[in-house]
Amino acid sequence: MATPMVRDVMTPDPITLPSDASAVDAARAMRDSDIGAVIVLDGDNACGIVTDRDITIRAVAEGEDLGSVKLGSICSKNPTTITPDASIDEALQVMRREDIRRLPVVEGNLPVGIVSLGDVSVERNAGDALADISSAPANN
Repeated sequence: MATPMVRDVMTPDPITLPSDASAVDAARAMRDSDIGAVIVLDGDNACGIVTDRDITIRAVAEGEDLGSVKLGSICSKNPTTITPDASIDEALQVMRREDIRRLPVVEGNLPVGIVSLGDVSVERNAGDALADISSAPANN
């Protein structure tokens, strides 16, 4: 059996927003797409990632005007990325080493997907608790 690759489990066509989009724009995109992270772009290139937690910690908790605060000021810049041809084991190693839950998947520096710890867990450990939780439908 072939080793599963990131492309086999990633979410393709990730939601992206320019670095000058607002935190409100990102929050709405997350709500509308039922996701927890948006890739931040400088032109067509991935330059950051912003999560629902980033918005809460770096903007809401600081009393920022969410309509004015730009993603470029609250995102994690220069995110660790992975290619679609990397193995699931490589993705897991990167997530452990960097202590992250989501990895933008890029070809060149162009975002083509996003892979989460839950995606990897479903593939690697079908039947365990995290895999069960990760594969369950969202509770909207």
